[in-house]
Amino acid sequence: MPLRRSKVLVKWIFENQHKLQTVRCCSSSLRYKELEESAAQPEPLAAPPSPAPNTRPHISPEISFKSDDLQVRLAAPYQLQPKPEAGDLGFGKFFTDHMLKVHYQRQLGGWQKPEIMPFENLSIHPAAKALHYAIQLFEGLKAYRGRDDKIRLFRPDLNMERMNLAAQRSGLPTFDGDELIRCITRLVQIDQEWVPHSETSTLYIRPTLIGTEPTFGIQAPESALLFVILSPVSAYYKTSTDGAVSIYADPNVVRAFPGGVGNRKVGSNYGPTIEATARAAKMGHHQVLWLFGPDHELTEVGAMNIFMVYINDQGDKQLSTPPLNGLILPGVTRRSILELASQWEDLTVKEEVLTMKRVIELNQQGRLLEMFGAGTAVVISPISRVGFLDEDISIPTMKQAQPVFQRVKDTLLAIQYGHIEHPYARIIS
Repeated sequence: MPLRRSKVLVKWIFENQHKLQTVRCCSSSLRYKELEESAAQPEPLAAPPSPAPNTRPHISPEISFKSDDLQVRLAAPYQLQPKPEAGDLGFGKFFTDHMLKVHYQRQLGGWQKPEIMPFENLSIHPAAKALHYAIQLFEGLKAYRGRDDKIRLFRPDLNMERMNLAAQRSGLPTFDGDELIRCITRLVQIDQEWVPHSETSTLYIRPTLIGTEPTFGIQAPESALLFVILSPVSAYYKTSTDGAVSIYADPNVVRAFPGGVGNRKVGSNYGPTIEATARAAKMGHHQVLWLFGPDHELTEVGAMNIFMVYINDQGDKQLSTPPLNGLILPGVTRRSILELASQWEDLTVKEEVLTMKRVIELNQQGRLLEMFGAGTAVVISPISRVGFLDEDISIPTMKQAQPVFQRVKDTLLAIQYGHIEHPYARIIS
């Protein structure tokens, strides 16, 4: 075919690609110049098949975006925001100068090139599926500035694994978690001065994936947007003067149910908790202890996993948390606590069903020592009081001479801030 006719054909394909039935295999938009140049090249002779070196794994159902394709557009001086004082941070009130975006378009072959750009508002169609059917999910992890001034992430691979599981359940495209970690690493490096120079504050990282296809109909979206924003944060919420929280166990409301998405980090798990939490606050409590079933099984407390320390039937000190039965988010902090505490010879560690009846019995017998919540945002939150039906149960968490919750917290913070070298911490700067 003459070269001129090839150019015309290639140009027509490029301009009409949205009408073609076949899905292109590339992960980013084709460029006319590349097509033109490739059409001008003679077709190479066939070579024997050989395994491609460093082939990236395929993530069902599409090939992932690649960090090697990351494009960076830095903010202009006038776009930079003043950095707040550490004492003014709160949680999620301030945002850094840049963000990460990765678009997904099924008709264009799937994931497009990731881009870091100045922080900006999103432009989204009013009919986007994320707005109508809660086709969205998010993650939460942190960047910590260590005593050596190095910045660390805490087990980000587990966040990526959990994010992909939520995407799969929500009909959203999955991706290679390592590729997103590399993109996030670059984003944090660019905005590294937003990582607080303090061990009481951190940089919160919020990856989010939303369905953006502007059509009604409950089905997997043809288009999506993955974006990551950063926020310097301090304490997640206020506590009592002793640093502990009071929680209210309301048997009339549930957070999750069998076969649902209580074990996935989707927004629809959190919005419906606001009314119950506000009602608990009016009664003098900080958070809600979510129960399930006729036996009032403990599931989560607020947005945290819950732990209990007590003297078991063998006379040993035991650390227990409810099992992952589909009702509970598989927390990264939760998993880390179980793995770390299992190495302590003076403590028995177990996943078991915990009920309010068991809590009351152990407390009356003087065997209940501590209760605490755990999560990325709060790290460890000791619990000193539980409201349940007509009872007000005092938990002796803050009265222990050497509380387990403090030992757990000190160990986690030592890893996160680089006081000890540990494989859970990934140095990025």
